[in-house]
Amino acid sequence: MANEYDVVVIGAGTGGYPTAIRAGQLGLKVAVVERQKALGGTCLIWGCIPTKALLEHAHALKIAQNAKEWGLTIGAPVGLDMNQVQARKDRIVTTLTRGVEYLFRKNKVDWIKGTARLLGGGRIEVSGEGGAQELRATKQIVVATGSAARSVPGVVVDRRRIITSDEAIGLREVPKSIVILGAGAVGVEFGTIFRRYGSEVTIVELLPRLVPLEDEAVSADLEKAFRKQGITVRTGTRVTMAKASAEGVDLEAQLPDGTTEKYHGDYLLVATGRGPVTEGLGAEQAGLQMERGYLRVDEHYRTNVPGISAVGDVITLGRPGHPQLAHVSTAEGVIVAERIAGRESRTLNYDQVPACTFCDPEIGSVGLTEKQAQERGYDVRVGVFPFTALGRAKIAGETEGFVKVVGEKKYDELLGVHIVGPRRRGGGRAADGSDRAGTGAQHPPAPDDFRGGGRSRACRARRGNTHLRRTTLRLRSRRAASKRERR
Repeated sequence: MANEYDVVVIGAGTGGYPTAIRAGQLGLKVAVVERQKALGGTCLIWGCIPTKALLEHAHALKIAQNAKEWGLTIGAPVGLDMNQVQARKDRIVTTLTRGVEYLFRKNKVDWIKGTARLLGGGRIEVSGEGGAQELRATKQIVVATGSAARSVPGVVVDRRRIITSDEAIGLREVPKSIVILGAGAVGVEFGTIFRRYGSEVTIVELLPRLVPLEDEAVSADLEKAFRKQGITVRTGTRVTMAKASAEGVDLEAQLPDGTTEKYHGDYLLVATGRGPVTEGLGAEQAGLQMERGYLRVDEHYRTNVPGISAVGDVITLGRPGHPQLAHVSTAEGVIVAERIAGRESRTLNYDQVPACTFCDPEIGSVGLTEKQAQERGYDVRVGVFPFTALGRAKIAGETEGFVKVVGEKKYDELLGVHIVGPRRRGGGRAADGSDRAGTGAQHPPAPDDFRGGGRSRACRARRGNTHLRRTTLRLRSRRAASKRERR
């Protein structure tokens, strides 16, 4: 049958398209159902790539604004042409999405344009511009529909003045002022973008600190840097009212002490997290187990319905801690493709997934924070290496931040590495360069520049004076011994 495939993937984001490409490489007949205008999903079209392009322009502007320090001669006052910024961003996005199309053709993956709905029995209905058609997957359906920006009670996104990251990446004017609701990765990255572009920026976060998933020392250092840049930070603060008008958005918020504070911005950017995309999928009708809208899967990404797997932002493993990260979705997709093709199925170690936040200063991390290690009962020791002591940082004129190494005493084991510093991201792998989580490096990738700092003489644990390099060598020798035992 023309519409019969071994594997049908629903969604062509960083979970779906790697699943399809890997399955195609392994000789399976594959189709991908995607309703967006291009392949690549949120990451390539709306998220990781466009935001990092805007951040790169912010960094270029930073250098230009400090031209005298660098001995650069610039005739006119430095400005920003947002039309050119947007045009360059769009070219980058288009190049990458076309690259995915090329990989589909190379690996004989069919792109079926439209919206998918599960019918049961391996059947999928696809509704598109040309009408409806039915596909059949003989081996597996893989749901990779991803996530979408969500708001909070009392704040209605109108996509004109109260916006999400989807609208923020396309602004062709620099707002005079912007209020950002949420201080996770999205919130602080846009805070960096708009502050560098010249906006007055206020960040409001309900939890007690910025980037609440990071180590507490990293959060404190980032807040210090943001305040120095002129970004207003309000943590432990709840927005109680947001009203949009033609002139902007007026807000009221309750501070930690119970008092009320008012804000006004040309825009309110809602960056309070993302929710699963399952509307119209027919998941419940197909009998899929769901939790808060997410598809429940096991450690091999199988749902409770035989013949249906799921990967990426749309899934839950039934416990907290599944990261919504592009490189995690990709790793999960590759695992599923290899399992479908009959290869040995492996699992991911979510404790050691690398993460990066590309604000200024940037953040890179992998492994446990100091607090998490203490809560798990480890006898914790930490080592901190400040970038003020690093020659390369002084040469770059970027000496903010540090590398923090979290270890434990008994077995001299490395538990986590946390970095904050301008363009210092590098938490993509373990300190020995290995990929112990199984996800590969963070996305978009960056050099593992922290390894040099981590092995330097200054980066020793404060208690016991244990050198990180010694820990690294022990980890290597343990893995080598383990391999020998398996043989």
